[in-house]
Amino acid sequence: MLNHPTLQQLRALKLEGMAQALQEQLELNNLRDLTFEERLGLLVEREASHRDHKGFARRLKQQATLEDLDYEHPRNLDASLVRSLAACGWVRDHHNLIVTGPTGVGKTYLACAMAHQACRRGFTALYAQVGRLLQELSIARGDGRYLKLLARLAKTDLLVLDDWGLDSPTPEQRRVLLELLDDRYEKRSTLIASQFPTDVWYDTLADAILDRVLHNAYRVELRGESLRKTKRGLNPLKEAST
Repeated sequence: MLNHPTLQQLRALKLEGMAQALQEQLELNNLRDLTFEERLGLLVEREASHRDHKGFARRLKQQATLEDLDYEHPRNLDASLVRSLAACGWVRDHHNLIVTGPTGVGKTYLACAMAHQACRRGFTALYAQVGRLLQELSIARGDGRYLKLLARLAKTDLLVLDDWGLDSPTPEQRRVLLELLDDRYEKRSTLIASQFPTDVWYDTLADAILDRVLHNAYRVELRGESLRKTKRGLNPLKEAST
């Protein structure tokens, strides 16, 4: 009796991620052994993941485009390279793109603009923060969606992995990353944005993972001071730095 009203209330509160997760829990029989706290945790994590994806959709609606990139700020952004990448031949050929640089130089904006450009060219794109994606995959393993989610990621033409390397992955997360990237290796493109240079990635990630990322990867190495120090009152349709 309470199931239907609860779903309605969740959606009325704009908790669409929790509503979707609850609906799936009601349809699955393998969650009965989980405690209330465990099932609630799955709902909360799903809501957080849902909001991450909505954030990317908002960036696309706000037109995070390559045309609005700021080349005047000294941050080692090569306009000729960006023009070459804008043709999306690297996505068609299943190559990767690595964007590195300190906080605030516009890595996330550039990554979203590249994803938006890929969508313009007819490719599919998906944005995810690495930590949140690993959490969602862990949740999916518990509620039976793991293989379905991996299959969805494997079919996406361009997967954007933001905030790469912020946290050291656990052994289980390394296995998940390897499985995720192995499914995409030379079949789809992955764009990684990180504030850490690639030479320090080996401190926390296995060679097998990095070989699948760095092989055939274009690189954009941003440098300089944060754009936040020089920009105030930005037009929402112009570049926001992250």
